[in-house]
Amino acid sequence: MRYLVISDIHGNLAALEAVLDDAPEFDEMWCLGDLVGYGPSPNECIERVCEFPLTSLAGNHDWAALGKLDLSSFNTIARAANEWTQEQLTSSSRTFLSGLPTSLRNGDFTLAHASPREPVWEYVMDTNTAYQNFDHFSTPYCLVGHTHVPVVFKLDEGHQRCDTLLPPLPEPVKFGSHRAIVNPGSVGQPRDGDPRASYAVLNDSEMLWTFHRVEYPIEETQARMRSVGLPQRLIDRLEIGR
Repeated sequence: MRYLVISDIHGNLAALEAVLDDAPEFDEMWCLGDLVGYGPSPNECIERVCEFPLTSLAGNHDWAALGKLDLSSFNTIARAANEWTQEQLTSSSRTFLSGLPTSLRNGDFTLAHASPREPVWEYVMDTNTAYQNFDHFSTPYCLVGHTHVPVVFKLDEGHQRCDTLLPPLPEPVKFGSHRAIVNPGSVGQPRDGDPRASYAVLNDSEMLWTFHRVEYPIEETQARMRSVGLPQRLIDRLEIGR
């Protein structure tokens, strides 16, 4: 099976369409959460992913859009975007998001939006946090989103430390004896200094993971954001991927 692994679309339809156009043929889509929030097309993004065989999680912004999280826990611009998103969601979008888990197990893979230890909020940004999280899932591998940064944290054979692999990589990552926590990066809000949409493809028959980046018409998303009055900071940051 070949899986298209995406995360953190954040209502950015132009970025999602670019990923779908760029991706090789796949059998199923795995979405690690935060389909909405920040971006101007929440309902359209939900409708688009539902056109494919789909396994999806809910993220913290999805929960915020449903009123399941206190918006005071978000910064000012994220709170403003989530308030706007709450007003835009259709009943079918609400029903879809309400039915999503924040983590699940699929074969050799645990899927969590944020982390296996705390699936909604924890950021796995460094080797220390990653190392602590290996005790919180039993499968060989865990896929996470939330940070908007593509990365592989690989546990060494002695289970004493993590190694960090950051793309671009010279070849696909081969899953084997080392346990790993892997993040495909963000489709709609990259934050690693590269504004291109980020995604990954998993070939589970060969146990190969391949990172991908693709350009998309950022100006289209920005224009739509301006037209609906979303915060300027969110509009500007799409250009720099921060």
